[in-house]
Amino acid sequence: MHALDVLGDPVRRRILELLTDGEASSGAIATVIGDEFGISQPAVSQHLRVLREQGFATVRPEGQRRLYAVDPSGPREAREWLSAFDGFWMPKLAALDTELARGRRQRRLQAATDAAREAAKRKRAAESTDASGVSEPPDDKQSKGRTDDGTDDEKSKE
Repeated sequence: MHALDVLGDPVRRRILELLTDGEASSGAIATVIGDEFGISQPAVSQHLRVLREQGFATVRPEGQRRLYAVDPSGPREAREWLSAFDGFWMPKLAALDTELARGRRQRRLQAATDAAREAAKRKRAAESTDASGVSEPPDDKQSKGRTDDGTDDEKSKE
């Protein structure tokens, strides 16, 4: 069985994820996997056997329990096989990284610009307040004797 065949099964991938935290008993693994995937303890045991036989997991007995751990040789073989394809996706991943960095930079600059505008707006509002703390009249069309449609207000003509 090829390393990618082993890793192609979501149950085996999840078992390996559980084992990255350290050793785990087969019972603990079966409980988590059974809850997540709805499979029986014997089915989990079969997945553990495949992982062990293909060099992805090790097992050691401790009394009545069997403790499983990640065997670094399995992932290393998969990584070595996949490294032959690095030339295909590494430039694309580098380009993606560049675009993500560009987006983060643009968001940072926009946030700084927005903050500067807000600070300037607050400063103008503070300057328009007289010494007594009362704001000057708003600077809108109606306060200057003009209506919304641009014609002179009748009250301002009198």
